[in-house]
Amino acid sequence: MITLLNIGTPFPPVEQALLEPNGLLAAGGNLSAHRLLDAYRQGIFPWFNIGDPILWWSPSPRMVLIPDEFKISRSLHKTLRNKCYEIRTDSAFEQVMRACAAPRGEQAGTWIHEEMIAAYTELHQMGVAHSVEVGMNGSLVGGLYGVSIGHMFYGESMFSHATDASKIALAHLTAQLQRWGYGMIDCQMSTPHLASLGAREIPRAEFMHRLKELIHYPDTPLKWQFDHDLVA
Repeated sequence: MITLLNIGTPFPPVEQALLEPNGLLAAGGNLSAHRLLDAYRQGIFPWFNIGDPILWWSPSPRMVLIPDEFKISRSLHKTLRNKCYEIRTDSAFEQVMRACAAPRGEQAGTWIHEEMIAAYTELHQMGVAHSVEVGMNGSLVGGLYGVSIGHMFYGESMFSHATDASKIALAHLTAQLQRWGYGMIDCQMSTPHLASLGAREIPRAEFMHRLKELIHYPDTPLKWQFDHDLVA
């Protein structure tokens, strides 16, 4: 049984999450800034389709990327060295979210619907949610967004409209997070693509142990600005 949340109901312990579907913990509540931040601090995230109740998850194992373990392929290294792109941060947050929400291939729908966009845009305005944007020839061709608490980054989604564009964004993000002392990027669910970039699965207990330490570091600036000398 999963917990049904009212507006003021606290989340149950993550250890109560279901094994099948993996990590389903609770349903209901709302997507207020308070609820979302409370969830992330406890290793919980929302993921649900439009028209369905809000579903809250804490899977085990958990896919994470340690910033200094990001893998740069030979072709990506060449792209990064040539600098045929422009990196910006927090300049087009909603645009990045909407690009991430666009259908991909045979995918019919998306979990990044208007309710989610409104909720995370509010977090962005609070200086908690951030975006990394990749521009080429004046156009936004790739990027990612997520939530930052202390020295923990929770990756939500990324998109690419040009070769390696999302990888460029992730390369700059991981390099900057290393400089700022971040210890972990939450990737939530395992995918072969994330594994190819250096992400790996860890048990929920290990994830929670690391999380509880990282969220207590001072937060980074409300509006992010990356250093320009991090990625060669």
